[in-house]
Amino acid sequence: MAIHNEAKKGEIAKVVLMPGDPLRAKYIAEHFLEDYRLVNQVRNMFAFTGFYKGKEITVMASGMGMPSMGIYAYELYQFYDVECIIRIGSCGSNVEELDLLDTVLVEKSYTTGNFAESMSGEKCDTVEASLEINEKIEQTAREQNICYRKTNVACTECFDAYMIHPEEYVKRLPQDKQITCVEMEAFALFYTAQKLGKRAACLLTVVDSNCKKTVLTSEQREKSLQDMIQLALETTLKL
Repeated sequence: MAIHNEAKKGEIAKVVLMPGDPLRAKYIAEHFLEDYRLVNQVRNMFAFTGFYKGKEITVMASGMGMPSMGIYAYELYQFYDVECIIRIGSCGSNVEELDLLDTVLVEKSYTTGNFAESMSGEKCDTVEASLEINEKIEQTAREQNICYRKTNVACTECFDAYMIHPEEYVKRLPQDKQITCVEMEAFALFYTAQKLGKRAACLLTVVDSNCKKTVLTSEQREKSLQDMIQLALETTLKL
């Protein structure tokens, strides 16, 4: 039985889109889904199930950070028979070639944190997204003429903007990992999916840049991520 989700069995779709922000989940349901209904509001971590072009999907918030993502992803996979979760979130860029509002498709997530060891006792710092789901996302992007960058990310335990020496953190990232962005949830999602025999992917929108010193407002973060949202929704039609 799920501890942090009041939805009844059958009220969560097999495919879940997962923004971090509960209000972004609400925004997506209100603007993109038909016949949607609120199925969870425990701790205000809203989940809405509805239909996108006839396909039943759930949009549920994950909250911020690996522990929060790990809890909700685990419960969705384990107690609601969810087969695939696509995270739709935000990230910060460490490279000049990425601009604000660029869409990023994550191949691998790297962390210096202890999520894997805490969950399973395994020492693991890098985990991959589902190749099958990523291929469907790329196919959909071509069909929808949506530009994206496929890359690797660092999954942190501290919001990068609040790091005392963020530039030192970036320097410590392994060069061979080819990391261009920083976010806070993908590793927990990918690792949980892997351990439970499920599928997961992650689409991100660049909302700040360590190189260009630019940032979006909280309202822009909530509502101005249309390419990523459209790409995720259209991909669900193939799942």
